[in-house]
Amino acid sequence: MSRDRFFNNPYPDYAPENACCILENGEIKYDSKIALGLEDKWQNTLSQFRNLDYNDYSVYTGTAGIALLKLKKDSENPQNLEEVRQLLSLERLKKKRLSFLCGDAGPLAIGAVIDYKLGKNSYFKCIEGLKIMGEEALHIESDLPNEYLYGRTGYLFAVLYCNKNISPPPFDESFIRKIIEAIFICGKNEAKAGIFKCPLMYQWHGSYYLGAAHGLSGILYLLLQVTEYLTDAELHTLIRPTIEYLSSLKFPSGNFPSSVGRDNDKYVQWCHGAPGFLYLFCMAYKIFGDSKYLQLALECGDVIWSRGLLRKGYSICHGVAGNAYCFLELYQTTHDEKHLYRAVKFAEWCFDYSESHVERPPDRPFSLFEGMSGPMYLLLDIQKPMEAKFPGYTL
Repeated sequence: MSRDRFFNNPYPDYAPENACCILENGEIKYDSKIALGLEDKWQNTLSQFRNLDYNDYSVYTGTAGIALLKLKKDSENPQNLEEVRQLLSLERLKKKRLSFLCGDAGPLAIGAVIDYKLGKNSYFKCIEGLKIMGEEALHIESDLPNEYLYGRTGYLFAVLYCNKNISPPPFDESFIRKIIEAIFICGKNEAKAGIFKCPLMYQWHGSYYLGAAHGLSGILYLLLQVTEYLTDAELHTLIRPTIEYLSSLKFPSGNFPSSVGRDNDKYVQWCHGAPGFLYLFCMAYKIFGDSKYLQLALECGDVIWSRGLLRKGYSICHGVAGNAYCFLELYQTTHDEKHLYRAVKFAEWCFDYSESHVERPPDRPFSLFEGMSGPMYLLLDIQKPMEAKFPGYTL
């Protein structure tokens, strides 16, 4: 366990007497620090966006991530939607990278949803662009990876995001099935080539990553969110045995390795380690009904509570805001107020951000996944905790 990566948690753990001053009827109290200061925090965040770099239009570190934040704040106001659309820089797209978070598929998918909301037929053009990009995703012999940040799963999320927010859904079932089948074929081939004791495995940059961003847990999590497109055989002979394999890799601490063969118990962040696994185990519990998956998720939650106030800062990808979302996932799964309390305490850490709370300032200080837009997104989302969704990851 690497203690130089996190601050000691200064907060008392959940007890009804600790929670009563910040929670009421399953939500943050109207007179709590976060609720009272939310609008000032929003205005301060907006004021930082005056000199954005429009050359980076990605959701992860660029202007499309800020677009998602503004969409979260006000998703129906036409003036705001027009401003959001400008942040997407759709005229700059090179249509090379395919994923929602780090590729052109993200701005295209968000653009399609915004144009649809505005009643513009131009959303069809965005959809057509996404379909053309899908040709590479369906080509299993290409060198396209399968993970969330840069690969097929990230492209699949963009497609599903459009279907969820546009009616009628623009991508038909057969198209989605082809992407899923490509993901399965690649996973089976990789598992056989690596002689793994599980039916699915994926490689990225020469390593068998396991976390949410680049690895197996993230891929399986998205697939379990759309079981209506899966067969029973895929669920029970491909996905569930692979989850069982992942369960067997747990460290004594309750954390999980970042990749196969890594025995260094140091990462507790969304992109690597327990946070990403927590999402998978919560979803596995909901799908399969096996309480052992819930127990694994709860153990991940305890790891995050103990080691999740990261010295890297408050970001969504590898910081405190992303870890706070894990407690919201547990709250939605269990309805246990303990997890909402923990989420709020981590959100307070982000709200009170100062030099004493970070040792490694972000390279992209305004961005959604590395900078201030991420914790701001969390602070907006946590106002309705049962509806909160990790952006770009939970549908």
